[in-house]
Amino acid sequence: MAILNLKPTHKPVKLYYQTLKKFIQLGAVNEGAVKVAFADLLTTCCQQFNWALLQENSITSTKKKLIRVDGLLVRDDTLKHGIWEAKDTEDDLAKEVKKKFAKGYPKDNIIFQSPERVIIWQGGKQVYDGEITKPEALVESLKLFFEYRPPQIENWEKAATEFGERVDNLGKKLVELIQSQRKTNKKFIAAFDGFSNICRQSINPNISDAAVEEMLIQHLLTERIFRQIFDNPDFTRRNIIAVEIEKVINALTSKSFSRNHFLEEVDYFYRALEEAAQTINNYSEKQHFLNTVYEKFFQGFAVKVADTHGIVYTPQSIVDFMVRSVDEILKKEFKKSLSDKEVHILDPFVGTGNFLMRVMREIRKTALPDKYKDELHCNEVMLLPYYIASMNIEHEYLEATGKYQPFEGICLVDTFSVQEALQLDFFTPENTQRVQRQQDSKIFVVIGNPPYNAWQQNENDNNKNRKYEEVDRRVAQTYSKDSKATLKNSLSDPYVKAFRWAADRIKDEGIVALVTNNSFIDNIAFDGMRKHLAQDFSQIYVLDLGGNIRKNNSNKAIYNVFDIKVGVSINLLIKKKEGKKSQCQIYYATVGEFWRKEEKYAYLEKCQHLGGIDWQEIKPDKKNTWLTAGLQADFETFIPMGTKETKAAKGKVTDTIFKLFSNGVKTNRDVWAYNFNPDELAENIQRAIATYNEQVRKWQDRQDKSVKVDDFVTYDDTQISWSGDLKDHLKRGIIVEYDKNHIRQSLYRPFTKSCLYFDARLNNRRYQFPYIFPTPETEKENRVICVVNEAQIPFSSQITNYIPCLHYGGRQTQCFPFYTYDEDGTNRQENITDWSLDTFRQKYQNPTINKWDIFYYIYALLHHPTYREKYADNLKRELPRIPYTSDFHRFAKAGKRLAEIHINYEQQPEYPLTFIENEEVPLNWRVEKMKLSKDKTQLTYNEFLTLANIPPKVFEYRLGNRSALDWIIDRYQVKVDKRSDIENDPNRLDDEQYIVRLIGQVITVSLETVDIVNNLPSLKE
Repeated sequence: MAILNLKPTHKPVKLYYQTLKKFIQLGAVNEGAVKVAFADLLTTCCQQFNWALLQENSITSTKKKLIRVDGLLVRDDTLKHGIWEAKDTEDDLAKEVKKKFAKGYPKDNIIFQSPERVIIWQGGKQVYDGEITKPEALVESLKLFFEYRPPQIENWEKAATEFGERVDNLGKKLVELIQSQRKTNKKFIAAFDGFSNICRQSINPNISDAAVEEMLIQHLLTERIFRQIFDNPDFTRRNIIAVEIEKVINALTSKSFSRNHFLEEVDYFYRALEEAAQTINNYSEKQHFLNTVYEKFFQGFAVKVADTHGIVYTPQSIVDFMVRSVDEILKKEFKKSLSDKEVHILDPFVGTGNFLMRVMREIRKTALPDKYKDELHCNEVMLLPYYIASMNIEHEYLEATGKYQPFEGICLVDTFSVQEALQLDFFTPENTQRVQRQQDSKIFVVIGNPPYNAWQQNENDNNKNRKYEEVDRRVAQTYSKDSKATLKNSLSDPYVKAFRWAADRIKDEGIVALVTNNSFIDNIAFDGMRKHLAQDFSQIYVLDLGGNIRKNNSNKAIYNVFDIKVGVSINLLIKKKEGKKSQCQIYYATVGEFWRKEEKYAYLEKCQHLGGIDWQEIKPDKKNTWLTAGLQADFETFIPMGTKETKAAKGKVTDTIFKLFSNGVKTNRDVWAYNFNPDELAENIQRAIATYNEQVRKWQDRQDKSVKVDDFVTYDDTQISWSGDLKDHLKRGIIVEYDKNHIRQSLYRPFTKSCLYFDARLNNRRYQFPYIFPTPETEKENRVICVVNEAQIPFSSQITNYIPCLHYGGRQTQCFPFYTYDEDGTNRQENITDWSLDTFRQKYQNPTINKWDIFYYIYALLHHPTYREKYADNLKRELPRIPYTSDFHRFAKAGKRLAEIHINYEQQPEYPLTFIENEEVPLNWRVEKMKLSKDKTQLTYNEFLTLANIPPKVFEYRLGNRSALDWIIDRYQVKVDKRSDIENDPNRLDDEQYIVRLIGQVITVSLETVDIVNNLPSLKE
């Protein structure tokens, strides 16, 4: 049951009475004035449930006539929660209630309110009548109103939750049924094999039988919804794809299987859904409701599909803004409109059809029949949204023209694969003809919301994004080739492919309008992409809607228009034939950083289209940086710590300080490859190796190698964690042997040492660390400066004498060692270049400066507050560059001391914290999970012990988004991985007080670090 979190002492309640009092003092006592205060209070309450208060809204009365209500509360699934009617002090509220009911106002859930009184009707009965002059009564009435659920809504909420939990099991039963029938039912075997071949030709040549089975199950589970909710009993007969699937289903049911009997156990779900849908009269609201059902369905059944395709539904305000903007661009730049002939419009990722339906509403009704027949196109690769889009678009046409006409512009096909498979038949002759017709059309507008998902999180999901020969080749030869970034994984994201594909698809001229992940705007990995976008298009408009949750460095909440974690932008790109001769004009605008999503929607509705936006023209720099505000030009004059060019160069190196640098180690299986306890680590790794070697032998013994390794290997999360490279080793028949000497010390996170299984086969990438810390002996003399410079978190640096994890500081780490070696630990080489040594000596006219001095000078400088603050934006984009300062030796001395306490932090004295012991429990040093008090002066260590008098200054020493102490609290807890059941326990049986001691030591280190940093000399020479 949903609970309204509202108390008489809460700010919104106090604000309501204050506003009301102010109105009364001003003599504004009429309904139009006083209802404002209550509307604000309702809006605040709605935000807790992600509902909306629609003021002055029309609804259909019980007498089938339109009535206008003061407020309609609408849930995010479009179901109506209740109605609000406001009256002023002079009105007799009871009489006004009777008048409204006489007009046909519904009695389901309605609140009548005046400044002094509230009457509530629910389920046809009056349930509340009381004065609200006191906060307690006001809160009581609001809780009653918001927490009530009409029976059909309550049943729907319950059923949807249970269905999400039960549909997975139901899907498994259907899989078992299908697989058993594939062995015995000849009619079904033939139908299934034929359908599978069609799928491989049309969607993906590598599509697995499991994916085909999933399509059949999706059809079985949702076909009733289309028939009942949308009153479309002919759906499976009219839709060309549904017809083909029904043939397979009929073959499946040709023996003893009955779909109705099989679905009996979830019949209540369908009934609850249908009853809830009956409360919606408006077709577009039903469409939105079905989107919600669709999301819940995928969360329960096709989680992997949802993850791969980045299922996100575009809010209507974004769709409206983009469609209107496209029409405005057509008029302004091309003297055309969406209604004109030869303006072919394509949504390559149509989802449930929202963009195309909105386009149809923008087209003149007299022009719509021809546009609908010949010039509107869309693609969908997943079955469910394809069904929904077909039905939605066809209904939209019916509403506009009064005639039903099947929509022949929709294709069940993978947009990115069309060019690669033009000669193949796509499901049916009709679908093939549609695909070919679309391909032959001169597309002028590409509009839509491509999927965002760069890579799967766990190879055991066997849920990769598909590779596309043509599109991937184009990305590689343009965006990737011209990128100066070291790591380019982000360029594999489907939304990046969508930009590349769309730019090519519209050929010489046209418009691309995509709402996407906004990381391409300023992330270093997209510098090549930005370069080519500016080359491909004449004008680019980027409206940054923000919402990157991971990039939030403040204490305030950031809101996303899609309720996802990555930021979002609306991108309008214009290509004109004559525009290619001149430089691309790039315009940028952004919304408020902390705006709620509702504020962003309202802003788009207010602006209407791109003409209503106050754009700022931006001039990219020579590195293809678009957002140059905050970048300091003098940063380019400093000496680079390292560059890709000098790293790859052979022989003598100039113009950089370090010859070699490296990412931290990337295991792709941290849960398995790291552990506080070396014995646990050894046991986990040996279990994984045994499973892997068993799979290798089974693969070698297999006669038929046509099956893909992805479909062959076991995916038992408790036995092994796969990665792409490990599967490659398996294909080559490589056997892995356990070696206890591969267990090494590692810096997993700041001030968090862990054991690492350092192995070429079981670590995805070791980068240069076989040459930086090849043996434990090298840890005694070598030092590495680690830096984290990414756009999402503040710059940080920490020195270590152990192998660091790739994400040691919360994001990817670049490491600059003092020494390098051969893989056996011999042939030690200084990694600071002779050129930089000569340069520093000449600059400071001091021949005694040595390379260790430079190393420590750099480490101090990287901590300098002015350096970090002034060059914060530069440091988000590229590796640090090192300026000369006024006092080299003071920096070098400070850096040496910082290095000493940061490397030897476990040898520093403990800060004298106050121990508060709980006398009611036994002495206990074991940590489960620690917690700071709100004022951050006390740390609850465990039930027995609380550590008090933590000095506030300790939190000034930060590494990324956290202080050093925060890192300790976060990492030193007992964690059990849900997938593998592997436990990682930081407690030490041989040293029970280690963690308590560590806390005191890290506090000491933090305080001294803050003092050293605050006393560093000025940066100025």
